[in-house]
This record gives sequence, C-alpha cells and structure tokens, in this order.
Amino acid sequence: MMLEVKDLNVYYGAIHALKGVNFHVDKGEIVTLIGANGAGKSTTLNTISGLLRARQGSIVFQGEDITRTMPQDIVRKGIVQVPEGRKIFATLSVMENLEMGAYLNKDKAQIQRDLEMVLDRFPRLRERRNQYGGTLSGGEQQMLAIARALMSRPTLLLLDEPSMGLSPILVEQIFEIIQDINQQGTSILLVEQNAQMALSIADRGYVLETGRVVLEGPAQELLHNPMVIEAYLGGHG
Repeated sequence: MMLEVKDLNVYYGAIHALKGVNFHVDKGEIVTLIGANGAGKSTTLNTISGLLRARQGSIVFQGEDITRTMPQDIVRKGIVQVPEGRKIFATLSVMENLEMGAYLNKDKAQIQRDLEMVLDRFPRLRERRNQYGGTLSGGEQQMLAIARALMSRPTLLLLDEPSMGLSPILVEQIFEIIQDINQQGTSILLVEQNAQMALSIADRGYVLETGRVVLEGPAQELLHNPMVIEAYLGGHG
C-alpha cells in the first residue's frame, strides 16, 4: 500500500471538516475522491500535503508516518499536489514556473532532462515557454500546473479539481494527460467534481459526504451505483 489514511479528523476552528476518513492508494493506481462542494475533498488533499494538520488519525506513505511532516519534506518524499484553481505564478514565464517545480533538485543536468520531458508531453507549453503564466488560457494554465508538479518527480500526484472551469474538449485532454502520467508509473489521487470523468479513468473511488466516506469501491461499480448516479451523475448512468 503506497498511501494509507486512517481515521483522519480535521477541524477548521470549531468546524469538524473531516470525520474519521479512511482510504488508501496502491502503487500504480488512480484513486478518485468524489462528492459535492464542501464534502471535504480538498481538505483531505491539503492534509496529506501537510498544509493542514489532522487533530486525530494518521497518514502513512510508503510505510512511513507523515502525519506531522512539514509540506516541503512531504514533497521531498514524493507527494506533490496540483492545487485547485491552478495557482501558477502569473508574473513568471512558463519556463520559470517549470523551474520552480524543480526547486528541491540540485542536479542541473537532471532538471534539464525533466524540462525536456515535460515540454515533450505538453507541446503547447513549449510554444509558450517565454510567455508569462498569467497570459495563458485556462487550459494552458492547468497544463502548466500539472507540468510544474511533474518537475518535482512525484511518486504520488494529488490533483485537486483539474477540470474546473475548462471547456469539455479541454477536460478530455486533461484527463488523457492524467491517464498518460499514470501509465508512466505515477500513482494519482484525484479530487474531481466531474464524477463521470473521474470514475471513467480511475481504478477505485470513494464518495465523501460532509466529511465522511459514505461509499467506496471499484470505479466501474460506482459509475453504475444508483446512489452515485442520482447524486453525482445527473440522474442518468
């Protein structure tokens, strides 16, 4: 088991945001967390990344307890998050954004190879490499956010709402990219409001409601589950 989250309880002040959340990600898997706004999906990712602290429970990554680990050390261990809303550096060029992703890597030759690899994967970014991040379209910014995360050489990639605000054709492209990254050997934990797309590419899924896991199983089963269809797939399977 690559990542194991056990009995995770997280609070925002007096608000109990996560109430005993349990799930795991195995090596090579795409696992998705689906649920309505406010269900606790982003909170879960931010807690794994070390941006939030759990009051109770544990996060174990590759056999090591990282529940109290600092965010930069979690990146060093191989967990990298692409935050909701892209959060690229608008006033830096595409290349500078990508280089920021490699800030923990001191091997200049390795960084150069990684840059070539991500620019091969995202040809649009190669064309735009000298443009400021803020001048890119929404889809290009999302590609840049994912490419920047790949520069950190993640073992486990956390994706928070990668399709948010994108046109249907760009959503398809982003999900193809996610599958490609996974096929190259990176495990993925995907938080996504577009449950249909998320379950269509995932191995397994967990449904979160008001801070609790209420359903889990193989993604294909969840796609055909009447409760999931009713609540998250617009009432049709």
